Amino acid sequence: MSRFFSDKYSDLEAYTPGEQPQDMEYIKLNTNESPFTAVPKAAEYAAAEAKKMHLYNDPECELLSRKLADYYGVGRRQVLATNGSDEILNFAFMAFCDEKSPAIFPDITYGFYQVFAQLNHVPYRQIPLREDLTVDIREYMGNDSTIFLANPNANTGIALPLEDIEQILKANPDHVVVIDEAYVDFGAESAVSLVDKYDNLLVTQTFSKAWSMAGARLGVGIGPEDLMNDLNTIKYSTNPYNVNRMTQGAGIGALESVEEIRKNCAAVCENREWTVQELQKLGFVLTDSAANFVFAKHPGIGGGELYQQLKSRGILVRHFGSERIRDHIRITIGSRSQMEALVREITEILG
Repeated sequence: MSRFFSDKYSDLEAYTPGEQPQDMEYIKLNTNESPFTAVPKAAEYAAAEAKKMHLYNDPECELLSRKLADYYGVGRRQVLATNGSDEILNFAFMAFCDEKSPAIFPDITYGFYQVFAQLNHVPYRQIPLREDLTVDIREYMGNDSTIFLANPNANTGIALPLEDIEQILKANPDHVVVIDEAYVDFGAESAVSLVDKYDNLLVTQTFSKAWSMAGARLGVGIGPEDLMNDLNTIKYSTNPYNVNRMTQGAGIGALESVEEIRKNCAAVCENREWTVQELQKLGFVLTDSAANFVFAKHPGIGGGELYQQLKSRGILVRHFGSERIRDHIRITIGSRSQMEALVREITEILG
């Protein structure tokens, strides 16, 4: 870093995104992207908006927001479109966390939570998952903190049932509970149905996974209108035109193609179950994933070694070096042919 870099960020450890190597063509099973291209309407509407890129986009995202509200079954002022779900999560750290309301989240979860806390100088505590990598909801009862839970959890794919989420909400009436549902479309139950019941619930979702729009950067927050007003204050104080017009168009097109999106999600779930069965035959132990990835380890080979051997064979998976999960690899669920290629290569590696 330069000598001009502020001391207030001297301890900041930036988030490390998944690899996007350019040296060869890989089967990419490392960043939880969809194996399906964007639906035709999304691409069509984005292309139409690109012809008007000399004009500012609508800062209110009015048409997109109406479509989002209709899809989630909430009021127009209960949704906020953002530049990926990372933006709405950062807004939440800015709006709802401080010395009086520190952040808490699991020790094994989406790595950006820790970065957002450090970036915004928010005190935080990480609560260890159980030995089986599940969340112990008793640890989230009455902590006088803002709670961040990915559901299904990042890396593990394990989902909490809705009744557990509701218990956490009831136990923390004076603090916001943020439920990050990036992977909810692949088998978990959404907490959106609770936003009119609890004034401390913020749900975040993304169009990067199920909606095949990772490169478009579209996220959404859903919650009570008062919370959304708070988040809008942060938005209009940082980046009013946060969702570009092409992304707004793509989001509208996707929301007009819900049946096709659901069909794609069903295919991913089917491929996930096939992959789980094949990996179990090879001796892998896996978490019970409700996401578009599986989290697996093998007693005969370390996670780092398996990652490296697969990469040398043209297949990218994700490996994390932290002690509790360094024997695991996270494998995005792709097309059937991609998963068949993965299983073939792992079979050869294991001999």
